[in-house]
Order: sequence, then C-alpha cells, then structure tokens
Amino acid sequence: MNKKKIAITIGLIILLVIAYSYFSPSNDSDVSLTTKVVKGTFKNEVFISGEAQSTSSKKINGPSNARRFNIYQIKIQDLVAEGTVVKKGGYIGKLDASEVNGKLNDAQLNLEKAESKYIQQKLDTTLTLKQERNTIKDLLFNIEEDKLELERSAYESPATIRSLEIKIQKTERDLKEKRADYSIKKRQANAKMIIAGTEVSKIKKRIEDLLKLQKEFTIYSDDAGMVTYVKQWNGTKKKVGSTITPWEPAIASLPDLTKMESKTYCNEVDIRKIKEGLTVKIGFDAFPDIELDGIVTSVANVGETKAGSDIKLFQVLIKLNETNENIRPGMTTSNKILISQQDDVLTIPLEAVFSKDSISYAYVKSGLSINKKQVELGASNNEVVIVKKGLEENNVVYLSKPEGIEEKSITLLK
Repeated sequence: MNKKKIAITIGLIILLVIAYSYFSPSNDSDVSLTTKVVKGTFKNEVFISGEAQSTSSKKINGPSNARRFNIYQIKIQDLVAEGTVVKKGGYIGKLDASEVNGKLNDAQLNLEKAESKYIQQKLDTTLTLKQERNTIKDLLFNIEEDKLELERSAYESPATIRSLEIKIQKTERDLKEKRADYSIKKRQANAKMIIAGTEVSKIKKRIEDLLKLQKEFTIYSDDAGMVTYVKQWNGTKKKVGSTITPWEPAIASLPDLTKMESKTYCNEVDIRKIKEGLTVKIGFDAFPDIELDGIVTSVANVGETKAGSDIKLFQVLIKLNETNENIRPGMTTSNKILISQQDDVLTIPLEAVFSKDSISYAYVKSGLSINKKQVELGASNNEVVIVKKGLEENNVVYLSKPEGIEEKSITLLK
C-alpha cells in the first residue's frame, strides 16, 4: 500500500513538472517573441523630419539708400531675440552707424568751408562792383567838368575848343566801355555767387540725407508679428555682429503664421515614391500632442549635397492645411507621407519573415508544435508587410527563429 501511494505521489509530481514546463513564467520569453497575424488597414508611409517655415513672410530690411553714400557693409549692433512678438512700429534692432556718422562729420566740415567761401565771394563781389561803380561816377563827373569848361571856352581859339571836345569824346567812350565792363563783371560775380551758393545747398542736402539715413540705422517693424532671423548665404542665421549688404539687406523677417509649410529633405531611395498631392500627417517635436494634416506641394528633381556629406538629398515641401497658434517657424517636424493604403489585408511584422533560397516563410505556432510555412508577400513599409497567402488572421507567428527546428522542412503553398 505504501509503495502504491509513493508511485501515485511520484506520478503527480511528474505531471506537475510537465505542466509547469508548458505554463510556467519561463515560457514568457517565447510569448514575448510571438505576435498574431492582424487584419486591417495597411499604410505605406515615408517618415522624414523637417523644419517648419512660413510660405509668406515680410522682410525687415536695413537702410535702402546706404549704397548711394558708398556704404556697402553694415554690422548689426543690436537685435531683439528671435520669436519676439512686436507691434507695428515696434523696435527690431540697431545697426552700427559709425561709418555714416563719419560721413556726416565730414559733410558738416565741408559745409563750414563752403559757407565761408560763399561769404568771402560775396564780400569780394561787393567790393569789386563798388569800385567799378565809383569809376563810372568819376567818369561822369569828368565829362560834366569838361562840358562846363567847353562852355567857358567859347571865345578861346578853335584849337583849344577842339581839344576840349576830343577830351569829352574820349571820356564818354571810356564811360561806355566801363559800363560794359561793369555789366560783364556783374554777371561774372553773379555766376560765382551761384556756384558758391549751389555748393552750400548741395552740402546741406547731403547732410539732410545723411541725417535721414542715420535715423534708418534704428530699425522698426512696419507691421505686427513675430520676429524670426533670416539666413545668410552659408545657411547660418544673421545675428548681432553679422553684416548686411545692399544685396542681402534683410536683418529679420515677419512670417505669416497662417501660411506654414514643412521643408524636408528626402533620400534617393524614398524620393521616387513621393509625388505632389500626397497627404501627410505632420507632428512637432516641441508639441508631441499636436498633429496636423498636410499635402506635398513640391518635389525637387535635382538632388543637393549637404556640407560634410556625400549623400544626395531632394527637397520636399509640405503645405500645412491647418494652423495652430503654438507652431513657430524653425520648429522640427516629423512628417508621415502616405504613399498608399490598402484595407482589409493581413499583415505581420517584418521581423516575422524569413527567407531561404528565395522562398519567404514564417514560423507559425500550431498547438504545441511550430511549423515553417511559405508565405506570399505584398507591399511593405518600415514596420509590417502584407501577407497575400500562407497565413490566416490571428495565426501566431514568431519574431525570431525558435531553437531546435532549423532543419524542419518548409510547408510550401499549393
């Protein structure tokens, strides 16, 4: 009887061990390496990151006529922080005005010299014309005296009378010439005064323009908006210490936040899949809970090589169909471009597909056994692949090769 009890006990222990081997937590590793065949919607998507930017922005430029004064490079002395919201007429920044200040000082010195020259010319003209007028008066007095003497010499000899007549004629001729000279010298003096006065006016106008230009070195916004920095030719953003030129006059911009897009770059492999008009889901690293709809509006035909890399990248522009007050230019975007979509299809993870001699197969759990079944595959994305034949919905497949069945034969499709 005791032997029988011992045998029963041993049998129960063996059954418990067998049961434990199948249902114990040690099999969790197998469970964690399996998944079910799922029936549903398959989306073929391309994932690329990008940068948010406005499709319409107003440039905030430096002085427009600095080139007229031979000022070609101006340093940014001060600039509000990027992202600052300003009102119309609000302060944006300040440029280094040292060069225009130097030209203004030179112009003021030239004005003093020109005004001094003008006054001197005026005095010289006054003195010269006064002397000419005095000479004319003296000739008139001489003529009058000679005529009186001629009247008193009525009884003198004819020779004396003739000599006085000749003297009067000569003085009258001198008077006529002197008056003509006076007219010429007066015109000359007026011309010199006009030249001197014009030079003064010219310098005054230059000073007026320089003062106006000097005020333009303090930049104010023409409209309300959020300030964003503009990029230079080398891709870096302009900031304090950067230089503006007549060819790149902008120091900042005011983007229209209601017209936004995502600027991205796609690799050579995926660019052939992307076409204009494809729908996109756009996420933002700064706001993980925000996802907006978009559409591909532009796909570059020619690739670009980025600095430090030999990989060709193609620019893709994605328009945002929606707006959100939290979105700002320069934010990093994650773009899911929907290439194609199929409904009511079977899919399994890519990790569940294996291949041998160009035959694709999967490890399928069937009760307590595991079978190697050939599968016919369809389209795939970065995560899953469509199974056309070989599996059914809710079949359990392995995500890694189970141990001990490498030599097991593959059940081929009929």
